[in-house]
Amino acid sequence: MIKGSNVLVTGGAGSVGGFLVRRILSEGPAVVRVFDNNEANIAQLKQSFDDNRLRYLTGDVRDKDRLARAINGIDIVVHTAALKHVDISEYNPFEAVKTNVVGLQNVVDAAIDSQVQRVVFTSSDKAVDPANTMGTTKLLGEKLITAGNKYKGRADLKLASVRFGNVINSSQSVVPVFREQIRNGGPVTITDERMTRFFLTWGQLGDLIIEAIEKTEGGEVFIYKMDAMRIEDLAEVMIDSLAPKYGYDPEQIERRYIGKRIGETIHEETLTDREVARTIEGESTYAIQPEAVDQNGYLTHDGLSGYSAAESVIQSSENAEKLNRDEIHSVLQENGALEVSQ
Repeated sequence: MIKGSNVLVTGGAGSVGGFLVRRILSEGPAVVRVFDNNEANIAQLKQSFDDNRLRYLTGDVRDKDRLARAINGIDIVVHTAALKHVDISEYNPFEAVKTNVVGLQNVVDAAIDSQVQRVVFTSSDKAVDPANTMGTTKLLGEKLITAGNKYKGRADLKLASVRFGNVINSSQSVVPVFREQIRNGGPVTITDERMTRFFLTWGQLGDLIIEAIEKTEGGEVFIYKMDAMRIEDLAEVMIDSLAPKYGYDPEQIERRYIGKRIGETIHEETLTDREVARTIEGESTYAIQPEAVDQNGYLTHDGLSGYSAAESVIQSSENAEKLNRDEIHSVLQENGALEVSQ
């Protein structure tokens, strides 16, 4: 569906947005508009590309008029713009609401008022039983996207969400933090020895977005079947692999346990018990079907192509089978996470 289409990526100069711009370009679009409020990041992204299909737009999703102009003539919107850091959102909750909720509503309204055919919202596994402001705004974002399918007023527009955990080696993940701490000789700070997290690779994230664009019937939340790791194991693998490259004996690197931060959870969940009942699965993804909230069963459909009733759903990183240290090393190596930074 992307081939020959005009695509807008909000937050397109961020780490996730920038990757998705590259992935979308590989699918053969006519035009990709990169929309971001960070001028420096846009300029840096522009320097890394030589592609006449790209358009670079400065603006903020909080500005409805600017967003309406950016969306004009667009077929597909991938919405990544957000305040994503748990601690920053917790300290600035009003700003998180303005960007993550009001900004998203602006995207939905602008899409409805234009000729957009698909909107995919990048949510977070922190939207599941949220314990912090960021997760709460992401959950509300999923609700807005699903509800958008009810009041859109035209049949050709479909809106869906994707929900995922940490992306290996992304700026929001623990991997670059550990790498920098090792480069400086330690300490490597681990919040809690029990902590587990879901991870997916950049390639898997791209597959998830494409799946949502192509398969949605409107209102679903798509989730990749992610691998889980113990954060303590991740730290040990990175120390063993990187410390010698930076001139240290791995045993010299202090491991310091600092306790979990405000709003942080020990484990991550991808679905609630209530959602499991209406979850279907494909080969590598789950899709949570929207609830029918009235007698007319709005947003109901005959299912998704290639999906069937889920036989066994892994909801939590606590209960998921964890990668062993050799497997973690392979994943990090394959995704450039063990390269030496200067």
